[in-house]
Amino acid sequence: MRTPRKKEKIIKENQTHEKDTGSAEVQIAVTTSRIKELSTHLKKHPKDRHSRRGLLSMVNQRRKLLNFLAKDSPTSYKNLVKKLGLKR
Repeated sequence: MRTPRKKEKIIKENQTHEKDTGSAEVQIAVTTSRIKELSTHLKKHPKDRHSRRGLLSMVNQRRKLLNFLAKDSPTSYKNLVKKLGLKR
């Protein structure tokens, strides 16, 4: 389960400046952690359709943010994908 401390740690690891909480890099990292947690939940509970729908919307949102970051800043996109271990 993601606690506020874990979320704060993820934000601090990916922020570009001290008060950055909403940049694309931070949003992608937070969404990725939520996706990982929900994936483990769905492995235990395969019939949970409501959570599966939420997972699909999160994956779609992350994909949109990654596409934006790839167009806006290709170097930070490559660094973030490598850091998070995504298959892009």
